[in-house]
Amino acid sequence: KMTQQMRDLQLAQARKPPGPSSPNAAKRLYRNLSGKFRVNYTSFDEGSLVGRGEKEKLRKSYLFQSNAALFEAVELQDLDRVQELLKHYSPEELDLNTPNSEGLLPLDIAIMTNNAPIAKALLQAGAKESPHFVSLESRSLHLSTLVREAEQRVNELMAQVVNEAPNADCSEKEKQLKAWEWRFRLYKRMKAGFEHARVPDAPSSVHLSVASSSSLQVTFWEPLSVNSAVVTKYKVEWSCSPTFSPLLGEAVMDKLKDLHFTIRGLVSGTAYHVRVSAYNMKGWGPPQASTPPFAIPSNWREYDGRAPRRRGQAEALDHLLGQVKTVHQHCICHEPCKNQPQSRKHSVSKSLKHLFHPGSKFLKTLKRGLYLTAIFYKDDNILVTHEDQIPVVEIDDTYSCLLMQDFLWFTKVSCMWDEILWLRQCVTVSQSSCSCILQTRFKMLLAISQMQGLLGIQDLGQVFFEPIKDKQGNILIVTLKEVKTNQTFESVRWVPICKLQTSRKSVSSPEEPTALDTLLVSVQDKLAYHQRSSHALSPGLYLGYLKLCSAVDQIRVLVPERLPNILCHVKIRSNPNISREEWEWLQKMASVEEPVPTEPEADTSQNPLFQELQVAIKELMTLVNIPLQEAKDFRLYSQEVLDFGDQVSFLLLLPPSDDVCTAPGQNNPYTPRSGFLTLPLQIFELGEER
Repeated sequence: KMTQQMRDLQLAQARKPPGPSSPNAAKRLYRNLSGKFRVNYTSFDEGSLVGRGEKEKLRKSYLFQSNAALFEAVELQDLDRVQELLKHYSPEELDLNTPNSEGLLPLDIAIMTNNAPIAKALLQAGAKESPHFVSLESRSLHLSTLVREAEQRVNELMAQVVNEAPNADCSEKEKQLKAWEWRFRLYKRMKAGFEHARVPDAPSSVHLSVASSSSLQVTFWEPLSVNSAVVTKYKVEWSCSPTFSPLLGEAVMDKLKDLHFTIRGLVSGTAYHVRVSAYNMKGWGPPQASTPPFAIPSNWREYDGRAPRRRGQAEALDHLLGQVKTVHQHCICHEPCKNQPQSRKHSVSKSLKHLFHPGSKFLKTLKRGLYLTAIFYKDDNILVTHEDQIPVVEIDDTYSCLLMQDFLWFTKVSCMWDEILWLRQCVTVSQSSCSCILQTRFKMLLAISQMQGLLGIQDLGQVFFEPIKDKQGNILIVTLKEVKTNQTFESVRWVPICKLQTSRKSVSSPEEPTALDTLLVSVQDKLAYHQRSSHALSPGLYLGYLKLCSAVDQIRVLVPERLPNILCHVKIRSNPNISREEWEWLQKMASVEEPVPTEPEADTSQNPLFQELQVAIKELMTLVNIPLQEAKDFRLYSQEVLDFGDQVSFLLLLPPSDDVCTAPGQNNPYTPRSGFLTLPLQIFELGEER
């Protein structure tokens, strides 16, 4: 019995231009037809449509054409076109998992023609196999029926073409005949592909690791041979018995973008065996046992029962801050400030256009003192005043030597931009002591309030890790903030950074540039630092290298330029969890009081963590330009694993105790390669918290 789609095709051929005379001609016709599907739907003139009903009808018609184009692209094995359609349309818009009138899905056609690239592209997009094929017999019968009907139709059309005299009708019959001959060959190829295929081999490798105290992570790889049929799903099974009897659970994975699975809800301290098997259209292949053969859910903290370091710290700090505020809010000196919250509210509500009022107190030039500048940027543009100046306000015109303690105090204040008014009141209380330090810090708070009021913005962003100084006695503290929204402001100019740099006329000599000139020259470097310092590491376990150097008034830490909020590091593995067994092994190494081994020993060569650490140490030593033989004197920090959330953890590699911190004037024979910088320790700690 001829299917409905075959009848539709026959009717459509009567209205279409001449059909394909060969498979190559079919591909050329397909390319011509599919060109119309590349029209952007939004390019239609909606003003010419009469009502919402016609718009919806047009949309459905367009999506139907996209679905038809996907089927044709799969049938013609056009990988580029399949990828293009999957990129521009969602699975729902393509009806990716809705069978056609022949009971086939795009994935069915791809796997039965053994087109692995197209099948994998469809699988990653969420394609499924047809639910009509409940058994091997049903699939075989369905394919036989399609082949028989197509062959019957070819024979009928061939007889009509032979017996009829040449005329217009005969020409149409020849077109239909060529189209059906091509489809007949397609169905025969699909049937032969199904008959030739066998069940897939076992996955080539299955790796089992401990993800937490209640979960295991299974990572596996495709079979070495799929036996002429693409693998469409995998099955993960687990049991407490090596014979997998009884079976505790199983999970079928049909989303194959990432070949890993996390088994959750397990009992800590219990050994679990895991195996994985692959499936194709011929059925399930043999299972592959994991390596190692079993794993025990656990976490390194179970070794001595310690609680997370930061548990409750944020709540405790908030409570402490609340207590401090309560003590200060009834102070007598706050009485004159009762109306200030209203003033603060007014300043916050100011639009940025107030920034460009001629009466604003932004400075054009610097006159030997301490200043604050705020850089707001979006893409390659920077926010400037009406006079094309970066916003600058004065902190203290008599302060020419910024102490590191004052600067570090300012960076801590940047964590409380919303509390500046309250901090000003607190410092005012203590001002009776006439301390120079308090006077300077009170002026810093005043400058921050002035900048916030003029800009109408509370959050001034992140403080750059070092101030800019010049030989004229100017010191410039720089804050950086990226504006990610498409917010627009009246009378405000976003100026391209390159234009600002070229248009500004320098008032200093190249040998002795002012702090403002230095800022403009180095602004791209500062923006790059700001963006990189907000990047996060991908999930995993890392090996970090702790190296400090001291100066008269500060300690600095070595960090990579590409990620300055993290220590120098290399990735050990993607699983961030350290199991109890692994931590016990690390403790055993530390108790021996021997240096970190860089070569395998008999009792550790089979330890996966040892092998991973060996590779990571070599990579890290190369990164920081330290000869590998020097690493024999290094040690792993064995007091704890540094956890940064649930997805990132660190093991620390420490130099010998005498070399952890380089003293002033001390020679360091192994200087890191380019791509590193040293940050003040307090700045690094703030960046890490952010």
